[in-house]
Amino acid sequence: MPADIPQLIRDIDAIPGTSRFGRVTAVLGLMVEVGGIEKELSVGGRCIVETRDGRPVPCEVVGFRQSRALLMPFGGLDGVGLGCRALVAGDQPSIFPTDAWLGRVVNALGEPVDGKGPLPKGPRPTPIRNAPPNAHARARVGEKLDLGIRAINAFLTCCQGQRMGIFAGSGVGKSSVMSMLARFSGAEMAVIGLIGERGRELQEFITEDLGEEGLARSIVVCATSDEAPLMRRQAAYMTLAVAEHFRDEGRNVLCMMDSVTRFAMAQREIGLSAGEPPTTKGYPPTVFAELPRLLERAGPGLAGSGSITGLFTVLVEGDDHNEPIADAVRGILDGHIVLERQIGERGRYPAINILRSVSRTMPGCNSRNENELVGHARRLLSSYDNMAEMIRLGAYRKGSDPQVDEAIHYQPALEAFLKQGKRESTDLATSYALLAEIFGVQWPQ
Repeated sequence: MPADIPQLIRDIDAIPGTSRFGRVTAVLGLMVEVGGIEKELSVGGRCIVETRDGRPVPCEVVGFRQSRALLMPFGGLDGVGLGCRALVAGDQPSIFPTDAWLGRVVNALGEPVDGKGPLPKGPRPTPIRNAPPNAHARARVGEKLDLGIRAINAFLTCCQGQRMGIFAGSGVGKSSVMSMLARFSGAEMAVIGLIGERGRELQEFITEDLGEEGLARSIVVCATSDEAPLMRRQAAYMTLAVAEHFRDEGRNVLCMMDSVTRFAMAQREIGLSAGEPPTTKGYPPTVFAELPRLLERAGPGLAGSGSITGLFTVLVEGDDHNEPIADAVRGILDGHIVLERQIGERGRYPAINILRSVSRTMPGCNSRNENELVGHARRLLSSYDNMAEMIRLGAYRKGSDPQVDEAIHYQPALEAFLKQGKRESTDLATSYALLAEIFGVQWPQ
């Protein structure tokens, strides 16, 4: 018997013998109101609405109002009118990832969109919307993880199972940093979620930024900005679900998402359409409830399993790093990397502001010598930053402050250390060695 026959038999057995359906009673904006089956549905359940010409539109139940179910579509509502049938489609489906998914690009529903044929089906189902592991049963963060970017390796050391945010305005280099991390990190594999990405940039990111080398060890989940808000939100859940599958197999997974802000914007559209009251900057309460549920899914797994190292980009509106989403995410994650437009305008990429960035696993994950080396470099960067305006104006007199004199002396070398090309990789050991070389310190110690 062919190997795929038993799976085919299970799929056929799962097809229900009867169908239950209601009727569309109202359509308002992004919301479809359905009557007749409200007792058969629950929040998060699925329905298929049939248009006038018979085209199926998958929808999700997002609430109830006056004995009617409120549905949000995964696609457009063109052709949906009063009286159209809405069939009950069951609960949230599961996905069946496998190693054969590596190198593939899928959409928010787990369907292939790269033209490479159907996705193989793994033996074990993984729920798309899953709860984080129990906090008391989770393992501790693991050993240091090489991310290939020397500014992060040295000054913002990340550990396996840690969750970091990459905060930046538009056009400051978030996608470039993500592509470097996907290609150069020491993680076993990467799961990359592109949430609300520009359609024009998707192929550029996959073919140029990520490249064949990065794609071969990655699974990309994408939902472009023109897709329905439910698809954009679902893409974030799908990204974590794929990462959780491989974590439970004992892998150390690097999970990257660009961006959490667009996930929050999609949830805002869903919440406002369902009638939630707007709060800060128009974000309804469910946005701030869903953020920790999503981000807490990353991190160490249960004892004996693998880990998910999460790197989540946050698109700060108007370069305001204290706007509501950035503020909420910063309080959930285990550190933040700040990319600053002024640094990028000086031509230094990645445009990381070391002094405004922090890794909460430091200094605990470093040796005493490593902490002393990094601490000395940070103090010099801080001294130069405090006096930068006076130095540029020529108002600072050499000899006024020995530490500032030292900072001025080492500033060109430190600036060169923090600058790195997109195709250039520097491992953890080399990062410390290069930093020690600037100060003439013998390394390793």
